[in-house]
Amino acid sequence: MSALNLRLPDSIHRHIRAIAKQDGVSINLFITSAVSEKISALTTEDYIANRAKNARPGAFMKVLKRVSSRPPLPGDERAH
Repeated sequence: MSALNLRLPDSIHRHIRAIAKQDGVSINLFITSAVSEKISALTTEDYIANRAKNARPGAFMKVLKRVSSRPPLPGDERAH
């Protein structure tokens, strides 16, 4: 595991301390979790963009045509 010295504005540090305490975790665990979430969001965005580049036109409609035609379940109705 690596150590990292991080300079934060006092106001951000106060928010982190308060949220970490409220969640019952250490500041270190809170920051590790927050950074992990950001990495996940960015890599997921890249993954989806790369998948979209390889998409075949019409493939989505082909899949949708295989879905049975039935009324939506209660709560799944489309709003007009």
